[in-house]
Amino acid sequence: MIEDNVKKLFSQIPARNPFGEQITLVAAVKTQTPEAINAAISAGVKTIGDNHVQEFRDKYDLICGSPARHFIGHLQTNKIKYLLGKCDLYESVDRLALAEELSQKSLQRGVNSHILLQVNAGNEETKGGFSFEEIEDAYEKVSHMPALTIDGLMAMLPFSDDEKLLRALATHMREIYDKMRTYAPQFKYLSMGMSGDWRLCVDCGSNMIRVGTSIFGPRVYPSPSQNS
Repeated sequence: MIEDNVKKLFSQIPARNPFGEQITLVAAVKTQTPEAINAAISAGVKTIGDNHVQEFRDKYDLICGSPARHFIGHLQTNKIKYLLGKCDLYESVDRLALAEELSQKSLQRGVNSHILLQVNAGNEETKGGFSFEEIEDAYEKVSHMPALTIDGLMAMLPFSDDEKLLRALATHMREIYDKMRTYAPQFKYLSMGMSGDWRLCVDCGSNMIRVGTSIFGPRVYPSPSQNS
């Protein structure tokens, strides 16, 4: 099933977005077994994204094929040490305190960490991230922190049936991304779009999507004691 889902998804994802950029698929592997993740990799998935540090650690040596490893969930500063040198891209840097700690820990470890700055596109209280109004100032501050490279922006759109609203937010994200690229030429990723809205996001200019359910099916959540 997983192999078929991956093949179907690849057949649906356009080769490039309207801006001519290649689209990167990140398989969101939250709660998935190593066997399920390896099946997706065997089917062609080249990048996987973890939401929980404990899952990242527990599964790290059980994953085959050397995929790129992203962290896409909320990251507590005291757990950065478990990811250093193993995470290719931290997509969810949602506050200055996290960026500062990641910079300090990366400098101490002698590694350079690649990050995306997370934008709270819908100004939702339940989600982290910088507002549209804060993101450029946040970039200015984080860009001076050692041992970090800012590769772009990440956003999660609100859960809404209002396609007009979602399209407006996604379009504005792309506008901000393009504006910031004029002084941040190293930007290469606008990570925006999940199983339910990736088509809209790609249409509006996303070049990285984080998809789990469409690959693995509905999640079966572990007991609270297994979460980190």
